Amino acid sequence: MKRINLNADLGESFGAWTMGEDAALLQVICSANIACGFHAGDPLVMRQTVHTALAAGVSLGAHPAYPDLQGFGRRPMKLAAAELEAMILYQVGALAGIAAAEGGRLTHVKPHGALSNQACEDADLAWTVVRAVRAFDRDLILLAPVLSELYRAAEAADLPVAGEIFADRAYTDTGMLVPRKQPGAVIHDPDALVDHVLRMLDAGGVVSQSGKVLSATMDSICVHGDTPGAVDSARRLRHALETAGWQLAGLTAVVAGRA
Repeated sequence: MKRINLNADLGESFGAWTMGEDAALLQVICSANIACGFHAGDPLVMRQTVHTALAAGVSLGAHPAYPDLQGFGRRPMKLAAAELEAMILYQVGALAGIAAAEGGRLTHVKPHGALSNQACEDADLAWTVVRAVRAFDRDLILLAPVLSELYRAAEAADLPVAGEIFADRAYTDTGMLVPRKQPGAVIHDPDALVDHVLRMLDAGGVVSQSGKVLSATMDSICVHGDTPGAVDSARRLRHALETAGWQLAGLTAVVAGRA
């Protein structure tokens, strides 16, 4: 049986401001990456999201970011390694504490936005992220984009790592995400999104906008919760995957099965 994980970034509401349809997505996905207050989310949203995720049988992941509420964590920053490592530990620790209070525990960490994008290309930054995760819990899975410096750093550090592809994002010929400001960077049409994912799984790697195939180990597929129509896209994608013979599973099961 072929196993794959389906994840989404959730808990990104803040105060009176609401984003996404978390409750509906939690009925479709296997793993939730929950904002920890630096780019989105707040303590109450974090606890509510953890509670709802556990009730739905969805595994919990921390989604740490740069301290950038106004920019939703998508603005690049340059921080000292020690400061960034402490910020990541702070965020992961906060969510781990809330998870414990709700009777759960974290299974993984997935960096958000600009932090992830920069760490995918900057080996030193990637190692800072890996050191923070490893310092908190060596058994936590790092959910990292395939073909990235972040993925390679986790492997080199012997940290459990799951390779992630994005259902709703186009790729360059180097295997990186097409910048959001460029045409076609975000795939909005649900049918095109499903075709994009199945094409990559069939090819055994990332398929770029130009059709280039880059071989990669793909463990998890992300559907962005803040993209319009995310719930419908996630449902269609799950149905298509199961029809194609894929078993949807938690990250721990997928990574353990690969090992």
